[in-house]
Amino acid sequence: MTPQAAEDQGHSRQQLLQVERLKTYYPVRSGVFGNARKHIRAVDDVTLTLHEGETLGLVGESGCGKSTMGRTIMRLEHPSAGRILFENEDITQYSQRQLKPLRTRMQMIFQDPYASLNPRIRIFDALAEPLIVHKLAERSEVQREVNALLHLVGLPHSAGARYPHEFSGGQRQRIGIARAILFRPKLIVCDEPVSALDVSIQAQILNLLQDLQAELKLTYLFISHGIGAVKQISTRIAVMYLGRIVELARTEQLFRQPKHPYTELLLNAYPPPDPTLRSRKKMMLHGDVPSSADPPRGCRFHPRCPYVQERCRQEEPLLTEGEHAAACHYPLA
Repeated sequence: MTPQAAEDQGHSRQQLLQVERLKTYYPVRSGVFGNARKHIRAVDDVTLTLHEGETLGLVGESGCGKSTMGRTIMRLEHPSAGRILFENEDITQYSQRQLKPLRTRMQMIFQDPYASLNPRIRIFDALAEPLIVHKLAERSEVQREVNALLHLVGLPHSAGARYPHEFSGGQRQRIGIARAILFRPKLIVCDEPVSALDVSIQAQILNLLQDLQAELKLTYLFISHGIGAVKQISTRIAVMYLGRIVELARTEQLFRQPKHPYTELLLNAYPPPDPTLRSRKKMMLHGDVPSSADPPRGCRFHPRCPYVQERCRQEEPLLTEGEHAAACHYPLA
């Protein structure tokens, strides 16, 4: 199913995930007694909704808080404030014991699959153990189930007898995907799953994720700083800057007519597939992301914005409502 087709169906589907005013702060300690004088506002008052069967892309520069957002939704990080509702179940304050059964319904694909694989055990054992522990298959059926998983992600059955270091980066990511779909979860958070791969391998992994989504009826939160990958796979895209969502729209609409200057500059940095489309010199993104421990007053993007006005320096804009939302006092036409 294409992102556009999923989008057309998404409006009639139920909400799978709802994030309400989510905050994840980390204390910056100093002094003899280690008092927290400031906080790094990694995720700062974010509200999002994800429908069954869609892919929501979350894009932004490194340090904008998108990976922390994904980890907080998965409850690998503890939220400082706000709510996380999964299938209408408030999981915000769940203990580790309460989260354990939830892990079969929510899974994560990491940027570096090698770091999440035990280098001392074979791939077969890495996939078989969860099946046995969670009683998803009888011991006599484990071999068949693991072989079916490997086949789903495009790996031969013989891969099960090998160790993580014997695979290429793309193959290891396929193993990471196999482990994520093992429980047939409802939601998968993909945290930069292709950023460490060659471009040709990136396309293969993105195609695999789309095929699995259609076959297994998966829902993705796809996190990346590469807007090209996000464009290929996403139904909708949320643009994140310094801990906050600054624009949210359908993929086609966001690429055709961005409303926030930050989104426009991100798109300008994305090379078009047809070089003849480069008809004029475009404004590019300059400067570094300010510290999330001390964000600028007013609009957080104003120190880097080419369209900045006095109001932007004094008053922080709110994210508008509607199908194409933007947090900008003077949205682009």
